Amino acid sequence: MKTLIATLSATTLAFSLTSTQVIAEMQTETVEYTVNGTTFTGYLAWDDEADGKRPGVLVVHEWWGHNEFAREQAERLAAAGYTAFALDMYGDGKLADHPDDAQKFMKEATRDLDQVQARFTAAMELLQDHESVDSGRIAAQGYCFGGAVVLNMARLGLDLDGVVSYHGALASPIKAEAGKVNARVQVYTGGADKMVPSDQVAGLVQEMQDAEVDLTLVSFPGVLHSFTNPGADRIASEFNMPVGFDQAATDRSWNGTLEFYETIFAE
Repeated sequence: MKTLIATLSATTLAFSLTSTQVIAEMQTETVEYTVNGTTFTGYLAWDDEADGKRPGVLVVHEWWGHNEFAREQAERLAAAGYTAFALDMYGDGKLADHPDDAQKFMKEATRDLDQVQARFTAAMELLQDHESVDSGRIAAQGYCFGGAVVLNMARLGLDLDGVVSYHGALASPIKAEAGKVNARVQVYTGGADKMVPSDQVAGLVQEMQDAEVDLTLVSFPGVLHSFTNPGADRIASEFNMPVGFDQAATDRSWNGTLEFYETIFAE
């Protein structure tokens, strides 16, 4: 498959800094970067008191766009000892408050697989170039739309140690191939998620087994879509959507993710 190479301007490589914040030992930066002429806004978080280089983790947002929830996940990862970059898949400041806009932005972003890969790869390179990061140890985690993105990047064989999908779509026109997938894969899904039905779950297991991919999949009984997002209950009420926050599933998936990273980055 032809792969587009993201065009990064000189200002991109220098990180166009729009804000800096220090919380205890945690450093955060809002950065602007360009990919093929489009401007994107990402968010870096790391602990500058930690010694030496550490693994980097990319965070891919839900279909709402690069919002505060995605940034909070980056900060949680930084507190756990990683350098995290909450990337932007939409660009130009696109952020949805209504499902119709979210659907529109998602379709625009994913209309071309090469475009998706270019945007993800550009963010990955920015993270790898950060002074605190061991560029050879990189993982990615995504939520909802972002979960589908990180799974597809694994399917395409990007040089990732691991990917984690939280309530992400599991079906894809891209299929994992034996010997091509470098990443270990971890998936958390809701057993009552109408957006990710059981046939998608079964299909992913079959696909990953056939491709000889190291897969861990956890399905939480009775849990709905968007279970990690505390704002999901408000969204369900406001837009009559089958989504809902679940604290127990959130805690289990987060703890499982940290154990997963400890394992893959130690190897």
